Amino acid sequence: MTARNLSATEAKRLQREWRRRTTAPLGLLLDSVQNPFNLGAILRTAAAFRVDHLWLAGTATTPAHDKVHKTSLGTERLVPWSVVASVSEGAAEAGAAGMQLVGIELAVGAEPLGELDLAHGVCLVLGHEDRGLSPAALDICRKLAYIPTPGKVGSLNVAAAAAIALYDVRRQQWAAVGPAD
Repeated sequence: MTARNLSATEAKRLQREWRRRTTAPLGLLLDSVQNPFNLGAILRTAAAFRVDHLWLAGTATTPAHDKVHKTSLGTERLVPWSVVASVSEGAAEAGAAGMQLVGIELAVGAEPLGELDLAHGVCLVLGHEDRGLSPAALDICRKLAYIPTPGKVGSLNVAAAAAIALYDVRRQQWAAVGPAD
């Protein structure tokens, strides 16, 4: 068979099947993520992976910021979001929605992301671009995970880390559901 790009109809059918297999809740809690371009990229990825809710805590920039639109390309309208007074308030809301909190951070006690069982409701907690998760955010996380980076760079941009983590959570959830019928 010769490789070719999918037609618009074929692409819609392909993604429809993945949407059917996507049933477990998935959330994001951002702890003082301030860069509007990072938030825009996170929103676009969140829309692609069907994030149920995005909570913004601390000094986080909101999707209403005009520079967010440059990277989100309008996808902020596809992801329900809210500003919360603290990470603990966001954590309480995520917990009430059936999500366990998993912090993405280079921290003592963190495990490689791919080795955690994330096949059921998860809310990923990501922190500030330079400082990472605040002590309050570290305290509310049920689990901590890091993304192994075997190259010469020891950490990732928060938007890149969010994209990798969101994909890995969905990959585990899809594996738990099993192959398409």
